[in-house]
Amino acid sequence: MTDPTPPAIPEDSILEGVKKSLGISTDEEHFDQDVLMHINAALAVLHQLGVGPVDGLEIEDNSVPWTVVDSDPKLLGLIRQAVHFRVRLGFDPPPTSFAISSTENLLEQLEWRIVAVAEGRPVA
Repeated sequence: MTDPTPPAIPEDSILEGVKKSLGISTDEEHFDQDVLMHINAALAVLHQLGVGPVDGLEIEDNSVPWTVVDSDPKLLGLIRQAVHFRVRLGFDPPPTSFAISSTENLLEQLEWRIVAVAEGRPVA
């Protein structure tokens, strides 16, 4: 007999956190596959920047906490923002070219700071 209780969702789930930042209810699962695709693309970019697990990270559900990406709180805050902006641009982009450009500029700055923190340089 299998346990009917679903597995516990980590308090700090990557998928659930990104869904909240997009304004999607955590109970709504209709968009999960689309959001996951964009999260994984963002995580791949971060991996190319030298952040995250050595072998990279691809998530498939809401069971993966942010701490799997990195345990440094300073770096993790930047990582969360970068993933949010990248997912936002892919999943639900702003309606104007000005807002898209602004978001892209913020993302570029965040990624520079992520690399700086990951390499141990002080960030101004």
